[in-house]
Amino acid sequence: MTGLADRQRRPVAVRSPPRSLKSLPMTAPDLADYDFALPPELIAQTPTEPRSASRLLLADPLAQHLADHHFADLVQLLRPGDLLVCNDTRVIPARLFGQRPTGGKVELFLERLLDPQRLLMQLRCSKKPRVGEILSVDGGGRLQLLGRNGGFFELQALDESAEALLQRAGHVPLPPYIERADNAADRERYQTVYARQAGAVAAPTAGLHFDQPLLERLRALGVDIGFVTLHVGAGTFAPLREEQLASGRLHAERFEVSAAVCRQVQRARAAGGRVIAVGTTSARTLEAAHDGEQLRPGSGETTLMLHPGGPPLRAIDALITNFHLPRSSLLLLLASVMGREFMLRAYAHAIAHRYRFYSYGDAMFIPARIGAQP
Repeated sequence: MTGLADRQRRPVAVRSPPRSLKSLPMTAPDLADYDFALPPELIAQTPTEPRSASRLLLADPLAQHLADHHFADLVQLLRPGDLLVCNDTRVIPARLFGQRPTGGKVELFLERLLDPQRLLMQLRCSKKPRVGEILSVDGGGRLQLLGRNGGFFELQALDESAEALLQRAGHVPLPPYIERADNAADRERYQTVYARQAGAVAAPTAGLHFDQPLLERLRALGVDIGFVTLHVGAGTFAPLREEQLASGRLHAERFEVSAAVCRQVQRARAAGGRVIAVGTTSARTLEAAHDGEQLRPGSGETTLMLHPGGPPLRAIDALITNFHLPRSSLLLLLASVMGREFMLRAYAHAIAHRYRFYSYGDAMFIPARIGAQP
């Protein structure tokens, strides 16, 4: 069995070039146009049980229609011939706690594995860390600080492989707006039921609402289900920077699109079905792998930013997504699917009707996107 670091270091083979942003007229968004006030009590701190009991807001931008549902109602909202494209990345226990040689506490958060022994991580400690110092990990194990690498720190596992250290001592990387420590239940619930490819440090949260009974009911209805992989990085929680807005590029995330899912997309389109991205990560992967004519298989990294005035959407027809942070790249992507004004109207409805927000919160189904061919 290959390890996580081996999978991360395999040769990149992108059969089609990444979507070029330089040839497209770009209009940098103003984040003030994507702001809203959210009552803190609407930030979900725990998941809904069972998964498919979450609420679902139907938001149709073509009909300008909003309707309240539950997630299990997708059985009535989807049609035979539709294709759900899910992200099968698996969240790894990416957060570590430990001590410095001085006795000071340190918190570490994985960005990605560089090889079987080296990790690229964020560090949080009271004083500036020094190159060469050895950190003692809570639960056993040691990490040596090798130096800076961009906005992160490079460390080396000294007593075992980096992956073994994470699996043994790592904590579930709950996002910062979940204001509690992770627990044993999070190891299962902060993971989709179809997670297969280890490598993410944050969950593709729209997929958290699917349970096996719902997936079976959808398949029985005639809905096809396919998978892509995008390993969500720590940058998904970072505020957008001015240089990202100016360039139209986000932090890089690794993705893979198989020939099998490309064939599923072709079949769905030929039969008149919709290609429905489950989550912004699936949407971003599909759009990154689309060459302007069709979806192409391949793997690599994408920095694609989707927003109104940016690259046109070509790969997806509809979207299932959670409710996202204000002024975030995810909100910009959502506005490119449903339009900014209707998106803000949908969010105002969700707040007024007490929907739960963010990773463990409720979901929205956008059954058709603006600008799509009839």
